[in-house]
Amino acid sequence: MKIKKEKLLIVAGALWGIAGANILRIGITSYIDTAPKRSLPILLGMIALSLVILSGFGLMFYRVVKRNTKRILSYPVRRSVFAVFDVKGYLLMAFMMGLGIGLRASNLLPTEFFAVFYSGLGSALLGAGILFIGNYIKERRQKAVQ
Repeated sequence: MKIKKEKLLIVAGALWGIAGANILRIGITSYIDTAPKRSLPILLGMIALSLVILSGFGLMFYRVVKRNTKRILSYPVRRSVFAVFDVKGYLLMAFMMGLGIGLRASNLLPTEFFAVFYSGLGSALLGAGILFIGNYIKERRQKAVQ
């Protein structure tokens, strides 16, 4: 199925946003599960760590969104919906999903880890999805002016 290249930005935004929302949901659920067992200073420290993770991944994903938006907009007018990621992107996504599922299923890490890490990572992924949608809107506005 081929779609206009600009609409690939919506597809990318939806994929990143849905993945981010799901990971953030797991993180928040983990916070809810662990909160009764932790003192307020510990919880505040965990939230601070989540914000640090959000900042780190947020900066990294900002660059990824910028690079992928440029790649997508360089395509011919219509492109396969699967062109939303390049081969490297699909491989990285598969690896990260497998690692995350494997870690959660193995019970090797405590719930607190998933609360902290997944809240930061999920928020950053959700933000990247929003950036892709914003890039689509920006592109549409620029074309409307021309």
